[in-house]
Amino acid sequence: MELTQVEIDERTAILYRFRSLLEQQREKFREYLQVLESQGRVIEDENTESLLAHTELEQQIASHIISLQKVIKPMELMYQERVRNGEAEGSEIPRLQADLESLQQQVLERNQSNRNLLKVHIGQIKDRLANVTNPYRHSKSVYGQSAQTAALVNISI
Repeated sequence: MELTQVEIDERTAILYRFRSLLEQQREKFREYLQVLESQGRVIEDENTESLLAHTELEQQIASHIISLQKVIKPMELMYQERVRNGEAEGSEIPRLQADLESLQQQVLERNQSNRNLLKVHIGQIKDRLANVTNPYRHSKSVYGQSAQTAALVNISI
């Protein structure tokens, strides 16, 4: 089966685009892993403002990864179709996919570790709040006492 130059160019373009998308996704996962690692340090330091900033950054990166995945899926299907037909070549794609799977696993593990840290710190904060005592607990409130004031006022001249 003879391939035309247009078909060869199309297949090459698919391969290059797929590889480029996988590399972008790999970089996003690396960035996500770095954010999760620094987020773990922030959790330990109990810095709530930084934790909020890290969480927002994490959400942005995750949404970018999801949008990349939406583009990668069809490209992966086209690539797999070419591989089944013996038309595609490129040993770099399986290596990139394996690297991506490894990064995804690291992200999941780090995310679980951060969740566990948060649970521990939330428990510690609850314990601290339970141990807080109100110094005015047993004293009478000035607003709760009935004032001894006159009910009638004589305005006669």
